[in-house]
Amino acid sequence: MTLEDYAEKAVAIALSNGSQYCDVRTESVQTTSILVENGEVENLVSSDDSGLGIRVLVNGAWGFCSMSDPKSFDMVQENILDAIKSARHYSEYKKQKVRLADVKSFIDTVNYSVKISPSVDEMIKIALESDGIIRNKKRIIKSSVSVSHDKFYKYFVNSEGSKITHNFEDIISNLSATAHYSGLTESVNTTEGGRGGLEMITGDHDILLSAQSISEKADALLDAKTVKEELATVVMNPDFVALLSHEILGHPSEADRVLGKEMAWAGGAWWTGKIGAKIGSPELDVIDDPTIPSSLGWYKYDDEGVPATKKTLVEGGVLSNHMQSRETAALFDVAPNSSMRATGYSFMPLIRMACTCIAPGNWNPDEMISDVKNGYLICNMKIPSIDMMRYNWSISCQYAQKIENGELGELLRDVIVMGNSPEFFESIDARGKDFVVRPITNCGKGDPMQIMRMGNGGPHVRGRSIVKSVAA
Repeated sequence: MTLEDYAEKAVAIALSNGSQYCDVRTESVQTTSILVENGEVENLVSSDDSGLGIRVLVNGAWGFCSMSDPKSFDMVQENILDAIKSARHYSEYKKQKVRLADVKSFIDTVNYSVKISPSVDEMIKIALESDGIIRNKKRIIKSSVSVSHDKFYKYFVNSEGSKITHNFEDIISNLSATAHYSGLTESVNTTEGGRGGLEMITGDHDILLSAQSISEKADALLDAKTVKEELATVVMNPDFVALLSHEILGHPSEADRVLGKEMAWAGGAWWTGKIGAKIGSPELDVIDDPTIPSSLGWYKYDDEGVPATKKTLVEGGVLSNHMQSRETAALFDVAPNSSMRATGYSFMPLIRMACTCIAPGNWNPDEMISDVKNGYLICNMKIPSIDMMRYNWSISCQYAQKIENGELGELLRDVIVMGNSPEFFESIDARGKDFVVRPITNCGKGDPMQIMRMGNGGPHVRGRSIVKSVAA
């Protein structure tokens, strides 16, 4: 029997044994990854994984089981019956029974665009060449380039009649340059790639240019100055805005956090109960959009079989929506909006960002800078620190530049940007016409922890926050 056969039989078994609802996700993943450090191929890893995850709803409570490469349907059936038994037991103690918002059923096969499916030799060649470019600066003491290629086959079936197949590939490269001189060490890194083939790190997305950029910047930061703490105007570039969008706009827009269901291990949302309320300036528009091609959050259906839709989370500074599952949508009395995803077949799906971004505005980025008398250009994401409610935050950047009388000045290192969400959102007075989506590969959520890929981004954004340098 194929995994698809197991999946369809599993649904029938679940229903015949008292489940109100059942869905099954089968998945096969082929992975190849390469790591080059300091001019040497450190490892080359290839792996294959396949299996299925089965979710059952019994008396208003969830049960779940997963199996890697099952060899018989007896094994599958035994696991389903255990999941049903567990859900039935759990339902006796569950005060708020699970209800699922109604959705349509779909039968569909989705093949995502892949122009060039990479070979191992091509991946090694690109990684070595990128690494060589990074090491071209004399003060670079460490270089690192990884390239990974994943080929996914996913099949979803549920007890309501949906049968959905997805075929897609991801290619991702992480590049890092570390420079050292006279007791000071500075590192600059970047992640490139997306949903597609080799074209995601070549051609218009050439990582050789990224390698050169991070090498030059790491070297230049050794001669850069620090900055004293001040409240100032900041112009944030799209890479920095990507992390800001992720941490202080995306996560608190997940309905399970809003409901407090993630409080124990991942926090909540400061704007709980504020749908329809003003939470920022009229210049703040926020979207989550799984339909953006080539983003790591690109999909046609989520892991509940709900069609992907662009959703507006904040419009004109007013909180207008959250990311919803079928379960939370029933509680909020709204439509599900395609926000449920699992890292793989062995996990229950959770509400996750697809591609959360600040929407573009009407300003030319150069004009945003030339309009500033005293401030800072904040560039590229580094490390976030956010409180449990996503209210107070600090995010370090990889580098910054002083703005004086509308002109970009000296390079600055070890810069951190601090603020609280309502004050910063209210201070936003300009958004660029540019719009960039960046790949995010390591977002953690849930217990057990799930690491998810997605996109985040936006345009240049101008506001006011505290800026200071911290020790390297």
